[in-house]
Amino acid sequence: MDAPARPLVVLAGGVGAARFLQGVVSVWPSEQVIVISNVGDDTEIYGLHVSPDIDIVAYTLAGMVDAAKGFGLLHDSFDVVESLARYGEETWFRLGDRDLATCLFRTNQLRAGRPLSAITAVIAHALGLDLTILPVTDAPLRTLVETPGGRLSFQEYFVKRRTEDEVLGMHFEGAAQASPAPGVLDAIERARAILIAPSNPFVSIDPILAVPGIREALIATAAPIVAVSPIVGGEALKGPAAKMFRSLGKEASAAGVAAHYHGLVQTLVIDALDRSLAAAIRPTGMRVAITDTIMRGPRQKADLARAALEAAGIPTLLQPAR
Repeated sequence: MDAPARPLVVLAGGVGAARFLQGVVSVWPSEQVIVISNVGDDTEIYGLHVSPDIDIVAYTLAGMVDAAKGFGLLHDSFDVVESLARYGEETWFRLGDRDLATCLFRTNQLRAGRPLSAITAVIAHALGLDLTILPVTDAPLRTLVETPGGRLSFQEYFVKRRTEDEVLGMHFEGAAQASPAPGVLDAIERARAILIAPSNPFVSIDPILAVPGIREALIATAAPIVAVSPIVGGEALKGPAAKMFRSLGKEASAAGVAAHYHGLVQTLVIDALDRSLAAAIRPTGMRVAITDTIMRGPRQKADLARAALEAAGIPTLLQPAR
């Protein structure tokens, strides 16, 4: 019996990771892709367990995402939250009706004692996905944002307060007590390559690395590790990453991303606009690959995925439709 193919592993946050993964599965067999997902953004809304990063990746790859909003399901209705508002409920976190169904299923399964990783596998299969999505841990893990006004849950900071607060630091509640979900460490050990999606390093990737055993496994793996910078020309294409770099006293640039991942990542993929920063990054021992990292459409997503794989030293197996 043939040994299973070594997987392509992607550490992923939300929207940027979902778009990057669209490119990945267009140039690499999706059944050989394992996504290790951030769950620090998870929260309880309306009594339901919401996993925003898992769901945005699943909905996007299933072709169901509302790309205009950047979250939720296309053509979803909002009858439930609008009815809740009549009763005085806070509805700053708007979940569509079909999105609520996903969260209701997840919550009922969790209450029945099933782990988040097993529930996520059911959801991915129901959406017709061939790739594997693994939450980094089945344990509760919550990203808390330190601000001058006090500590906020990530969703309060990101959705309710629209990232307006200055960020002084992050705390990953529950990380010390967490352990990697089944299959996570095995995927890292067996990986043919590990890609870090162009996600926010502080609130999408750091919660993954905060789970005991993950960073150590990444350092120990023989697989090449390649990260894609989410900062282009000193700004994030989406989200508060650049603001966070600056408020934390770090350089908001591809060089700042390289410094953040120093000791973990062998190659950083940066945008052609940041070509001049390569000379400052390479003396740290990190290799640099330069390409167009702005994912305007399917072709650019596929080209970026191909560039990341080439930076890892492996050829792409599929040719995307143009």
